[in-house]
Amino acid sequence: MKRLFLRFIGSRQTFLFIACSLLLTLLTTNLALADFTEPQSQQGEYLALAGNCKGCHTTLGGKPYAGGRKLQTPFGEFVTPNITPDIETGIGQWSKEDFWQAMHHGKAKDGRYLYPVFPYIEYTKVTRQDSDKIFDYLRSLPPVAQANPPHKIDPPYDNQFLLFLWRTWYFEEGVYKPDSSKSEEWNRGAYLVQGLGHCTACHTSRNVWGASQDGELQGGEIMGTFWYAPSLISPLEAGMGDWPIETVVELLSTGITNHAVTSGPMATIVRESLQHLSAADMRAMAVYLQSIGKKEIDIKKTRKIPPMPEAVRQYLAKGELIYEKHCQDCHGESGQGVSNIYPPLAGNRSVTLTSPLNTIRSVLYGGYPPSTAGNKRPYGMPPYQHIIHDTEIAQVVSYIRNAWGNLGSLVNQFDVDDSRGYEY
Repeated sequence: MKRLFLRFIGSRQTFLFIACSLLLTLLTTNLALADFTEPQSQQGEYLALAGNCKGCHTTLGGKPYAGGRKLQTPFGEFVTPNITPDIETGIGQWSKEDFWQAMHHGKAKDGRYLYPVFPYIEYTKVTRQDSDKIFDYLRSLPPVAQANPPHKIDPPYDNQFLLFLWRTWYFEEGVYKPDSSKSEEWNRGAYLVQGLGHCTACHTSRNVWGASQDGELQGGEIMGTFWYAPSLISPLEAGMGDWPIETVVELLSTGITNHAVTSGPMATIVRESLQHLSAADMRAMAVYLQSIGKKEIDIKKTRKIPPMPEAVRQYLAKGELIYEKHCQDCHGESGQGVSNIYPPLAGNRSVTLTSPLNTIRSVLYGGYPPSTAGNKRPYGMPPYQHIIHDTEIAQVVSYIRNAWGNLGSLVNQFDVDDSRGYEY
C-alpha cells in the first residue's frame, strides 16, 4: 500500500510538473504574442496593403512577402528582402525598433544605410504607431525560409560613404505634419499619398543621382521600368483639379473611368493596393489629389501647333491607314472609344503626355486595365510588336497623338526601340 501511495505521489508530481511546464509555455507564448493581437494585426494588414508592401516583396510565382523580386535601376540590380518572420532569412530577429529604424531612418538592423530603392524617403512620414502595426502584421505571417541573392550594385554606387552623402543632400526624415488650415479628410489623404502610398516614388522627375528634382508630383520616367508616370498636378497630364471627387475615387479604386484608364505599373498599384482601401480613405486621397491639381487650361494656347510640312502630313497619313486597319474597330473612327470598355483616344490626356512612352509600350505589348472588384473582367488590348514593325508603330502613335484635336509630339522608330528598355 505504501509503495502504491508513493507511486501515485510520484505520478502526481510528474503530472503537476508537466502541467506547470505546459502552463508556463502557454503563458510565455501569450506574452510573446501580446504585441501581435488580432485587431492590431488586421490594422497592420490594411496599412501594408496601403503601402503595397507585398507588391515589391514578392517575386513572380513566389510566396508572399518572401522577397526575391529583382528591381532594375541605372545604378544596378536590387533584390527585395524576405520580410516574413523567419529567424534565419527574414525579420524573425527584428524588433519594432529595428523596423522603425528602416521605415523612418532608412537604416538596416545592423545600422547600414539602405538604398532609396526602398522608399524610406516617403515612408519616413509614416507614424510610429502605424509602423508598429505593420510590423505586428508581418510578424503574424507564417515564416518562409528563403534566402535571396544579394544586390548587384554597380561601382561606385556600392559605396556606403557615397550613400551617406546622398542622404545628406536629398533625404529629410520626419513624420507627416498635418496642415492646420486644411480639413481632417484632406490631411488623411495627404498622409496616405505622401507616406504609405509613396506616390512621389514614381510621379516625379529624377536627377542623375536618382533623387527627386522637386519632391512634387510633377511626373517623370519611372527609373528602370521605361514607363512614364504623369504629373498629378498638370491638367495636360493626369492632374485632377477639375474632376469630380467621385470620378477620382472611381479611377483609383477600379482603374477605369470615362475619363481615363490606368495601365502599366499604375494598373498593378490599383489591383494590388488601392482597390482594397476603405471608402473613407479613397475619398480622402481623392480630395487631396484634386486640391493639388491645377484647373483646366486652354491646351491650344499652352501647346503650339507644330508646323505641318508635306513630309509630316504624309507621315501622319500612313499612320492613319495603320489606325484604320488595326485600331479603328475598337477605338472608333473618330477615336471616341466605347464607354468603360475601350478607352477614347480623342482628347485622352494619356495619349498626349509629354512623353509618348506609355502609348508606345501599349501598342508594343498590349495590356489590360487592372482586374478589380469594380471592373472584374476588363477588356484588354493585344500586342502589336509581332504584327507591325517599329516604323509603323511610330507612325500610328504619331497619328493618334495628333488626330481629332490631339496635340502631341511626333514619334520615330528610334523612340519605339528605346522604349523597350529592360525586359523582365
